[in-house]
Amino acid sequence: MLRLAWRRSTSTNSRVGPARVFSAALRGADSPQQRSVKRSGPPPGARSASVLVQPARGLSISVSMSMASGVEGSSSSTTHRHTNRLAKEKSPYLLQHAHNPVDWYPWGQDAFDKAKNEDKPIFLSVGYSTCHWCHVMERESFEDEEIGKFLSDNFVCIKVDREERPDVDKVYMTFVQATSGGGGWPMSVWLAPELRPFIGGTYFPPRDQRGRPGLKTVLSRITEQWQNNRTALESSGVRILEALKKGTSIAANPGESPPLAPDVANRCFQQLAHSYEEEYGGFRDAPKFPTPVNLMFLMTYWSVNCSTSEGDEALQMALHTLRMMALGGIHDHVAQGFHRYSTDSSWHVPHFEKMLYDQAQLAVAYITASQVSGEQLFADVAKDILLYVSRDLSDKSGGFYSAEDADSVLASGGPQKREGAFCVWTASEVRDLLPDVVEGATGAATQADIFMHHYGVKEQGNVAPEQDPHGELQGQNVLIVRYSMELTAARFGVSVEKVNELLASARAKMAEVRKSRPRPHLDTKMLASWNGLMLSAYARVGAVLNDKVLLERAVQAGNFLEEHLWDAEQQTILRSCYRGDQMEVQQISPPISGFLDDYAFIICGLLDLYEATLQTKWLQWAEELQLRQDVMFWDDQGGGYFCSNPNDSTVLLQLKEEYSFR
Repeated sequence: MLRLAWRRSTSTNSRVGPARVFSAALRGADSPQQRSVKRSGPPPGARSASVLVQPARGLSISVSMSMASGVEGSSSSTTHRHTNRLAKEKSPYLLQHAHNPVDWYPWGQDAFDKAKNEDKPIFLSVGYSTCHWCHVMERESFEDEEIGKFLSDNFVCIKVDREERPDVDKVYMTFVQATSGGGGWPMSVWLAPELRPFIGGTYFPPRDQRGRPGLKTVLSRITEQWQNNRTALESSGVRILEALKKGTSIAANPGESPPLAPDVANRCFQQLAHSYEEEYGGFRDAPKFPTPVNLMFLMTYWSVNCSTSEGDEALQMALHTLRMMALGGIHDHVAQGFHRYSTDSSWHVPHFEKMLYDQAQLAVAYITASQVSGEQLFADVAKDILLYVSRDLSDKSGGFYSAEDADSVLASGGPQKREGAFCVWTASEVRDLLPDVVEGATGAATQADIFMHHYGVKEQGNVAPEQDPHGELQGQNVLIVRYSMELTAARFGVSVEKVNELLASARAKMAEVRKSRPRPHLDTKMLASWNGLMLSAYARVGAVLNDKVLLERAVQAGNFLEEHLWDAEQQTILRSCYRGDQMEVQQISPPISGFLDDYAFIICGLLDLYEATLQTKWLQWAEELQLRQDVMFWDDQGGGYFCSNPNDSTVLLQLKEEYSFR
């Protein structure tokens, strides 16, 4: 936030206005009235019937291979109709597409050479393994035999994990946002063999629906335009790319001093205060994201301005938001940790995905809140988050996994996955699990009665229809704290201590039930930047609470980074490593070099680890990494850091980040 306000005051950056989508490519030659495809987000997923045709070229049939499971230590042998070259990759997202009837390539020179040699356009599909709409598009389109054959015959198809290659993702997302006014994942972009984009979008349904062209129609029209109108298509792409290069250029004005830090901070505070939602906290109505970077800024702003009304307001905004999130359904009250975001303004019904970087930053925000407020709730939530990460996102090597999916199959069985199935409860499930009458409670209340009252569990379910457009949560309950301990105790005529004991016992029983449910997919990729954030979390929470176990885990994380994500010979951070089928840490060849955020977050984590342990080796390594970061990413001419290595010719835009996690 500070950097953004500063840059807007000092940069010569002139934003390129949203360009029109290349509608000629998306309409028939004789149909000038056809609307261009402009996607700001996916519509409800349409189902399409598969049409069996001959398998696409280059795909093997009926190949049996072992795939890594989301459950530790397990693997399965399955016979697949198709297997493509993504089966040789390590990324969980790419492996999810290894058995599509599409001739997928990973991002790399083999794919680029094929496009040039065969003079074909590239279809670039970007996503990540816990992305709900990525799953939908795969199921509807990439598993469709007819669409798979058309893609393979007419395009060089490249699949990218945006978490592995954020540099590639940033470039083409910038293009999609500029040309369509929106963005998101899955991202679908068509490129010339020289990697220049000429058309882009996000999710496409497989076939036309409600006036929207489906992927099959879009592919046909792009193929037609590539054959008959290629010069105009490519020249439009060149013009837009040049405009984007100018529009995304960020440099300080020569001879102009940056604004004073207090002025920048005041501007940031005013922006946040203007967008603050008073009832439930947060900075918009819905959907609501945790945005811990904003909360950390507000608490820092208070520390500098604690004697002013603005400082007091900043602190209350941060603390109220953190408090309401902790009580809400975005917080997993049974198995700990936080979900990705809330679909409503009250933090109740989340998108159930859990991301490592959210856990890391929220743990730091909550422990900071405990320091400035003295409230035990905040310290408890910080420990709660790290309990989840230690149990469910930790590798035995000391690293941390990336994410847990939102979708999982039902406990009752069947292949169909549903969002939130692992986390939600029916009223009858709660009653069956907690039937005991509580001694001394009003009206012979059971443990279930007290639990359901406190956490808002209703017989018909507590999810409003507008928060469940696909009916996946009908009759289900997302736990949310509706009353204080004192009010719940008063309602049932028991002590606060008794309520605490009953609710803790109930949550433990429900956690055991959770263990028997099919788990969501676990993305076991280990990313340098997100592991750096998590290193900070363990070091800072451990230091504040003087918790030796947490500090030992922080040291283990530091050792993991040094052993598995640091190339001492090349003096380079590596972006990622992976869990193998035998639980060993694996690396791809060649490995992906680290990006700016990898260096920045590891350096921050190492400084936090040094402050927590006073072991000078961590400080020394942080200093070495800072020097390497300056050499690799600093812009000597315009100032600031590039997000990725500016010498990589396959990355067409040299971008600088407008914001960061922290």
